[in-house]
Amino acid sequence: MISESALHEFRTSLRGQLLLPDQPGYDEARKIHNAMIDRRPAMILRCAGVADVITAVKFSRSHGVVVSVRGAGHNVAGTSLCDAGMVIDLSAMKGIRVNPVTGTARVEPGVTWAELGHELQAFGLAATGGYVGTTGVAGLTLGGGLGWMVRKHGLALDNLLSADVVTAEGQLLTVSSTEHPDLFWGIRGGGGNFGIVTSFEFKVHPAGTVFAGLVLHPASKGSEPLRFWREYEATAPEEMTNSALVFTAPPELPVPDVLRREPIVGIGGVYVGPLEVGERVLRPLREFGPPAADIYQPMPYSAAQTMADFLWPKGIYNYWKSSYLKSLSDGAIDTILDFYSKAPSPRTVVVLEHNGDGAMSRVADDATAFGHRNWPYNFLVTTMWTDAAETDANIRWTRAFWEAMRPFLAEAAYVNYLGEVDEAGIRSAYGKKYERLAALKQKYDPTNFFCMNQNIRPTRTTPAAMTA
Repeated sequence: MISESALHEFRTSLRGQLLLPDQPGYDEARKIHNAMIDRRPAMILRCAGVADVITAVKFSRSHGVVVSVRGAGHNVAGTSLCDAGMVIDLSAMKGIRVNPVTGTARVEPGVTWAELGHELQAFGLAATGGYVGTTGVAGLTLGGGLGWMVRKHGLALDNLLSADVVTAEGQLLTVSSTEHPDLFWGIRGGGGNFGIVTSFEFKVHPAGTVFAGLVLHPASKGSEPLRFWREYEATAPEEMTNSALVFTAPPELPVPDVLRREPIVGIGGVYVGPLEVGERVLRPLREFGPPAADIYQPMPYSAAQTMADFLWPKGIYNYWKSSYLKSLSDGAIDTILDFYSKAPSPRTVVVLEHNGDGAMSRVADDATAFGHRNWPYNFLVTTMWTDAAETDANIRWTRAFWEAMRPFLAEAAYVNYLGEVDEAGIRSAYGKKYERLAALKQKYDPTNFFCMNQNIRPTRTTPAAMTA
């Protein structure tokens, strides 16, 4: 229980808006991307700046209030919302400052990749990170940052130069390779475990107009294009980052009638480089089959970064399963197509990402907390539906699909794609780095104040042992 006087003093110390359950706007503010998550915080603080974040951390600590931290609220596990605690909501902190001379951008934690892409496009620049524009820059970067330039320029966190972090003690630290380098290592992959990042400084890259899109095949003929794509990816240049999708065409997507009658296999991505070279590189992929539809074309990088947004709308029910693949084998391809044919919801999308064999793989494994750099393919099933009555059927199907895929999956996961938060999944995301992360957690957050996340529990190492 917090006294009225303490709550009043807290409210008057803020520049942002403090929402309580009986106030207008509270219900809207507690909505996040995944409609499966329905929690009722005791209060939601919509921070206006760093001072509000520091004040919120200190108030929560002194009153024993559980906190969760929200950026864009896109994480499917719903860790940005807590019950009966405080949501430190950063979504209104949307400052972006681009320096085209140095090729850098300073970004606040409420910014989405679409918003950052819009600002960078004016300078012919782009940030590496984000396959979907509605994803938040903060959460994606802290867990990794896959995106359409990952093979050319690496993960978003590989391009992070510095960050401002509010710690569990309410201190503001600037971290980089020379300032608090241990914490800088930890936030590059360790998620929100070590503090609240209030500013990110990124290296950004020339992009301008790129060659992007996808080719579409009927799923009944999808095994041959996927096998061809597997061979194509073995020699594709790093300027090309591709993914494959299995999905059902929504009404707003203009496709030939043949693609309305059954699910679709789509293969596509972004070529960042000279357009004439990209067109030549992509020709084999665009001619194989031939596809039922080819929607590759030149476009601004900012448009390429949002071209798949329609497949993952906000506010519907989501249940995800993901892991890296040992290889994109024939058996894996056949299992994916067979299971998708029985999917209970047409909103469900299966994703196969080819991220490896490029810049991400060349970064030393111990350079950051990011867990796994050497698995070239990632498997993700994003089960989505619109009617709550269909929840059990969709979850059952997803779990059965997952069990059928187990022979093809590596014991390794991408932390940002974990649909459920449990220790086994988190350990699979970090592998041998988990113990180092737990020791770092002990140093910067020994009470596990930041626990509403893909949580790494602090070790009980003594301060003396940490120093040693």
